[in-house]
Amino acid sequence: MRVVYEAAHVIDAHLVRHALEAAGLPVFVRGEALLGGLGELGIFGLVQVCVPEATWPEARAVVEALALAVAPVEAPEAPPLSPGLLT
Repeated sequence: MRVVYEAAHVIDAHLVRHALEAAGLPVFVRGEALLGGLGELGIFGLVQVCVPEATWPEARAVVEALALAVAPVEAPEAPPLSPGLLT
């Protein structure tokens, strides 16, 4: 098995898994059982989506087509406070 995608969290991993399965590729999500013991700790790199070595090039193309890297959305500027609220 070869890692085709390192997920930020379990939901992310399963979205990729479903896309790969829809393309007819065998998939295994590794590390999701480890997260239950860690609670809310910010540990990264534990959940990985894996495919057999022979299907890795096709799986990589599917993952890249998902365009998972999204540009951050800029927050709108807050309106200025009125002078009456500062006292």
